[in-house]
Amino acid sequence: MTTFTGVPRAADPFPEPANDMAAPEEHDSPSEAPQPAVEEETKTFKDLGVTDVLCEACDQLGWTKPTKIQIEAIPLALQGRDIIGLAETGSGKTGAFALPILNALLETPQRLFALVLTPTRELAFQISEQFEALGSSIGVQSAVIVGGIDSMSQSLALAKKPHIVIATPGRLIDHLENTKGFNLRALKYLVMDEADRILNMDFETEVDKILKVIPRDRKTLLFSATMTKKVQKLQRAALKNPVKCAVSSKYQTVEKLQQYYLFIPSKFKDTYLVYILNELAGNSFMIFCSTCNNTQRTALLLRNLGFTAIPLHGQMSQSKRLGSLNKFKAKARSILLATDVASRGLDIPHVDVVVNFDIPTHSKDYIHRVGRTARAGRSGKSITFVTQYDVELFQRIEQLIGKKLPVFPTQDDEVMMLTERVTEAQRFARMELREHGEKKKRPREAPGDNDDTEGAIGVRNKVAGGKMKKRKGR
Repeated sequence: MTTFTGVPRAADPFPEPANDMAAPEEHDSPSEAPQPAVEEETKTFKDLGVTDVLCEACDQLGWTKPTKIQIEAIPLALQGRDIIGLAETGSGKTGAFALPILNALLETPQRLFALVLTPTRELAFQISEQFEALGSSIGVQSAVIVGGIDSMSQSLALAKKPHIVIATPGRLIDHLENTKGFNLRALKYLVMDEADRILNMDFETEVDKILKVIPRDRKTLLFSATMTKKVQKLQRAALKNPVKCAVSSKYQTVEKLQQYYLFIPSKFKDTYLVYILNELAGNSFMIFCSTCNNTQRTALLLRNLGFTAIPLHGQMSQSKRLGSLNKFKAKARSILLATDVASRGLDIPHVDVVVNFDIPTHSKDYIHRVGRTARAGRSGKSITFVTQYDVELFQRIEQLIGKKLPVFPTQDDEVMMLTERVTEAQRFARMELREHGEKKKRPREAPGDNDDTEGAIGVRNKVAGGKMKKRKGR
């Protein structure tokens, strides 16, 4: 690991927003964080100014020494500065805002102390787990306020006035408008994790509403791995004289990540996917698809071929989404198929291979997707499928990360031997999808017949007890 040297202004990672910043504004443009005086090796959380109780909590979590972004951001946040934190995924951004908030909470205990906004529900639950783990010894209470979950129970949780609220913007607005007695007028800290995504997902109006109802006199921390012009706009609205802590000098992927691509005809995508899963068997995979429908179809396809695959996408109910994620985290399933809902922030340490089954349309999403593997110093692989229609998108990705990717070696004749089995499985997957679609249109049947958390549909039961037997009987 190289020792940390401060980020010089010249190597500004964000050429386009930079000129946006230069425009005369009443707020100061962010000053750069000073270079830490002490060498990285000798830094501990105590040196950064974190109290002993929290240092112990870090030890228990196995955080032995702070990461680069934490070394930069924590001392400044403890001084009460507003921060824009930029660091690649998997670099400990959650700790960089959780520790200063808990530290300040210990000094001046109060309810509804901090609000953390996240773009996806899964990320909200994960941040909440980290807050609870770090603050377990000091009795910190947090509430997760996200869509897809009964809002009555959330209102009850808010009535207990937790110290920390972790929310997705839409549902939070809902509670601010409709839950009696809930307001954020005493708020001291506002954090936006994956700030650019919160703005990209057209949450802008919600964020503006939230900014109107929380006090101006607060600390604001923005964190993201990629910066956009919209974040620049937001920074003027919400930050006072912020400091920019940039750890990555350009959009980058982790050094220990081996990245490959495969140039294949689009009609053979499924076959190549099955080939790769066989070749790299024994690893755990995250496979990214572009649509909910394709995620579901591919999951069914792989299950019909006997892989332990599980889907995660926005059209599943929240309990099933969490069920899928937990099964994958607990290693009960080795393949997670997901849309970009899972591409940000999710920390699943044991992901060995990320497959971009559908190439991401925004090249920045590529950085977030492949950031699901090779986290916290481990190594990992990523393989991107490039079809005849994706060449331009792929070139943009290469340009963004400043690397030419090597081809993933395959034996084409072996791949073609799989075609027949894959075609058969595709047919079943299509039939199952169609059946599921019809089931949705029909009125509810007997309760409980379709509530199988195996994924979004009770595929296992069907494959084991339904069609397959009929075929044999024929």
